[in-house]
Order: sequence, then structure tokens, then C-alpha cells
Amino acid sequence: MARRLFSAARALVPPVPVPAPAPVPASSSAAAEAAASLLPLLPCKRRKKLLKKLNSPRIAPIEPEADRRVPALDAVLDRDAAFRFLSRARSFMASLPPPHRIPLAEAGKLYRELGFPRGRSVSRAAARHPLLFHRTTVGSVPHLAFTPLMCSLLEEERRVHEELLPARVLAVRKLLMLTAHRRLPLAKLHHCRAVLGLPDDFRDRVRDFPDDFRVAVDPDGLHVLELARWDPALAVSALEHDFMVDERRVRRTFRFSVPHSRSMPLDGEEAERLDAATTFPLVSPYTNGALLRPWTPEAEKYRVGVVHEFLSLTLEKRALIHHVFEFKEELGLTRHMYQSLRKQTRAFYLAGTEMNWAVFLRDAYDDDGVLRDKDPLVLFNEKLQGYACMTEMDPRNTIAE
Repeated sequence: MARRLFSAARALVPPVPVPAPAPVPASSSAAAEAAASLLPLLPCKRRKKLLKKLNSPRIAPIEPEADRRVPALDAVLDRDAAFRFLSRARSFMASLPPPHRIPLAEAGKLYRELGFPRGRSVSRAAARHPLLFHRTTVGSVPHLAFTPLMCSLLEEERRVHEELLPARVLAVRKLLMLTAHRRLPLAKLHHCRAVLGLPDDFRDRVRDFPDDFRVAVDPDGLHVLELARWDPALAVSALEHDFMVDERRVRRTFRFSVPHSRSMPLDGEEAERLDAATTFPLVSPYTNGALLRPWTPEAEKYRVGVVHEFLSLTLEKRALIHHVFEFKEELGLTRHMYQSLRKQTRAFYLAGTEMNWAVFLRDAYDDDGVLRDKDPLVLFNEKLQGYACMTEMDPRNTIAE
């Protein structure tokens, strides 16, 4: 049945208890709207200064129409910003040799690596999570180090990654099958490891899977990961799987409409029938996109399908646009993807600012902005964020062994 919709070219871990729900910070778009409401009350000079700041790409929302915004999904990005220091400092310090500590003077210079604002105190950022980070002195030199609780949580995270490794290998194989030449630079894969749910040492372990991957060196001296074999069973997109379960919902997800003038009056049913004729069949993302003529409806269907499939392979069914365009050449994307994605409002939601925005799969989230199907690693991250919001240990909460 899936052929009517698509063209034919071509061990989970038990849920981890969360110690305390992480508070959802106020939406940044709501804060911008509150600031804009003050404009009539300000003097002329201050009004111009605030207006210039609100129109800056750092502040201006990527979705200009307020009635189309989804505050619950916007709040997901605000939560990420609130825990930026936790996620980056955990990854950076875990890569250090045991006992995973760094002098404070040196840590204060690594604001990008540790995720705190430039010019701010790293000690203040760490003090927000007293159960996970602490200040210690080694030979009269103050250091930033993990607490014993954090070390235990990192060991638990390592076990989760080990159990999920076969599923991650499968996801990377599908990602390689999406690319034009079935290869990806290992540096790009490592940069997007958190988005894909890969362990920090994944690029060092790919050689453990010779039946799935090959590591080669390109003429520029970059190490690239190549697909060892093509598996037709994996060349089935998430949309094709969903189509077998709920055909009607998938048919409503995308719309590639045909522009027509007012001289050709069409009622709602006729316009929908015309759009369906140009929308279906969709183009499988596992098709060779290089064979499609550029700027045709089929090429746009292919690129939109590739982004949808890429997001379905991510840990939380969402990604910053910088992470998506990290694979721009390999996935055959163009700089016009914003317009293409914005037209598919039933499939995607664009959140964030013009400078740093993210793409969500709408169907993966409920009305409250909660991920419907949570990966065990997502449950672990929620548990870690719960501890990060606590100032002292509740005796009723214990670490899952």
C-alpha cells in the first residue's frame, strides 16, 4: 500500500526514575513580547535602542506570526539554554582523565567549551548545580570537579550508552544511506553526537563494526565514515512506517500546493484534490537525489523528506538548524530550506530566533510539548536535570543501580 504514497525509486533500558521535575523557564518569545509592550512608555532614545535590539536576529523569532507559535515547544529551547552549562561542562570534563577536574583559572577561559557566558564567573555557573559540581583545592590551587553523585550518574550514563549501542549503529547506518555518496566526515558526526544520542567515544569505536562501517581518509586528510553495505530493509523511511499504521494522518501531513489565479475559482474540496494530485506520490529520502532535476516539485519533496527522516533519527526528534546544515552537502540540502520547511506547518515547527532556530517534528510531541516516545537516554537526561535543580539530596531519592 505504501507505493500509493511514495515513489518506488530506490533493547530498551527500563525507565529511570526522575528525582524532581526540572522547572520550565519562561519562554524567550514571551519575554520579547513583554519588552515590546513597554515601547510606548519609554523616551525616544531608549525606545529606539530597545526596538533595534528586538529586531536583531538574536532576538527576533523565526516565526514572525504570533498566532502560529507554540509556546510549549518554544519552552523546550529555553530549557536547553537553562541547562547549557550542565550539558557542555559534563561532556567536556568527562573527557578529561580521572578524577575529571580542572583548575578554576583555566576553566574561566573555556566559556565556549563549558557553556557559560563570556565574562561571567564559572564558579557561579557551577554553584547553580551543587549536587553535581563542587570546588576543591589541590595543592593550594582551586579546581572545579565532579561530585561523587555526578561520577555515579556518569557511570550510569555509560551503561545506558552501552545498552543502546546497537540501536545507535543502526541509526548511523540509515544516516549514511541518506547521504549522496554513503559517507560522512567523522568530525561532523562527532560534532552532532548529542543530537543523535551517540556516546562521546563513538568515532573511536566505529572500527568495532567492520560489517557496517569503513573508515577512510579523503584527499584533504579528513577521516570519513563509509557505509560498508547497503541494506534494503533499512531503506524505509519513518513516514512509510507510519503510513502503514495511519494512512489518513500521513496524507494530511504534507501539502505541496499548486498556485492558481482567482480566474480559476475552486472550492475547498476541489483545491484539496488538486493539491493531493501534486503532493503524492512523495519521493523516498533514500532515493538518489542527484538524479532529480533541480527546483522541481520532486526535488523539493525529496529534500523535505530527507529533513523529516534526519529528524526522526535524532534523539529528541528535533535539531538546531546548524546541526541539520552540518550535513548540507552530504544530504543535498539548499539554502532555501527555510521556505520549504515553513510551508509544511503540519509536519514541522520552527522555534527559536532568526540567528539560532530549531526544527521540531510536530507529531513527535504532544500538546504540552512533551516527547511522546522517550528514549532511555532522554529519561536519563531528565533525571540528571532533576538533580541539577536540587540544592540538597532528598533521602527518598536514590540513584538507580
